[in-house]
Amino acid sequence: MLLQNKQVAVIGGGMGGLMLARLLQLQNINVKVYERDLNSEVRVQGSPLDLHEDSGLIAMKQADLLDEFYKNIRPNASKARIVNQNFELKFDEHSITKESSQTNSENSLDSLQDISKPRPEIDRSVLRNILLNSLSPDSIVWNSQFTAMEKENEGWRLHFKNGTTVYADLVIAADGANSKVRHYISAEKPIYSGITMIEGTIYNARENASNLFEFSKGGKVLALGKEQTIMYGTKGDGSLMFLLSSKISESWIIENQLDFTNNQKIFEWFKEVYQDWSLQWDELFKSNELYFILRPQYYFPFNQSWEAQKNLTMIGDAAHRMPPFAGKGANLALLDAVELVDYLTNNQFSDMKTAISYFEKQMLERAAIALENTLKNGEKLHSENALEKLLTIFGQTV
Repeated sequence: MLLQNKQVAVIGGGMGGLMLARLLQLQNINVKVYERDLNSEVRVQGSPLDLHEDSGLIAMKQADLLDEFYKNIRPNASKARIVNQNFELKFDEHSITKESSQTNSENSLDSLQDISKPRPEIDRSVLRNILLNSLSPDSIVWNSQFTAMEKENEGWRLHFKNGTTVYADLVIAADGANSKVRHYISAEKPIYSGITMIEGTIYNARENASNLFEFSKGGKVLALGKEQTIMYGTKGDGSLMFLLSSKISESWIIENQLDFTNNQKIFEWFKEVYQDWSLQWDELFKSNELYFILRPQYYFPFNQSWEAQKNLTMIGDAAHRMPPFAGKGANLALLDAVELVDYLTNNQFSDMKTAISYFEKQMLERAAIALENTLKNGEKLHSENALEKLLTIFGQTV
């Protein structure tokens, strides 16, 4: 086996990195995950994930975690209610039968098809804990923010912000869209999509945003109007996460110096940018338990490529960053983990570089297809007739 008696370092303890470690340990490979967080409770987790049959669910099955996954899904989380900017309900997936939903998805538009398919959803924090608990003790090295590395022997000497260093025969970057390891592999820079999101989280949403909380019915709400969207949904911990998505120039927010720690200033921005939207949306900004994150949407080029290395590769957003408009990001990262481990352990390749080269070629081809769908979805969701297009998927009219 190519990895026999070798030490593998995974940089990043997100879904892809943890899945990678789980699959490697099932093959009795020595692996450590180096994560910048102080512990498993530190990070604010994003919106629930829906795992796809051709990627995320394959990974859970390969990791022997499919039963645990289904024990923890939220049945209503994937059901959507669609409204216009005036908060007028146009479609309610809670009120239709499973058979009707499947029929509608079969008739959907190609580039928006993934949005309409009902899939099992799980809170990110819950899925992360499932993966964490599946690993052997001391697999995660917390408080390990990667800063640099240099070649040593046949591998790498890694350096972390806390002053520690470690040696690894193989390094796998799973440290997300802003990867610090990526530039050791590729010089390709991300491209701005033209769309920026502001993510907000309301804690204790039943009290702090009671009307929106009840309206969601435990699922998700999607509003479209004036080439803008508002998406929100509740999580199992009682919080509500929302995304404000608009076509904004790359420099606008920097030039206007928005302070994302000042909730009132963000509310004022919302009232300026989301003009003529119903006052009912103002409830998103009324809580004192409110937290914002700026998320401008970038992607790596369709035709990106690099020279494969024998001791270094990357998966997930570090390799193929893209906007979330087809729900592919986490699913692709999980599938990347499955395929990389397979190619490194199936004894079909003569050396590490050949295995990694084959993996990267397959990964980039798959990611390019997903990126094309993602960008088409993003354009449709922010078009003048976005609401009409989305309702058509579900067999509805405006």
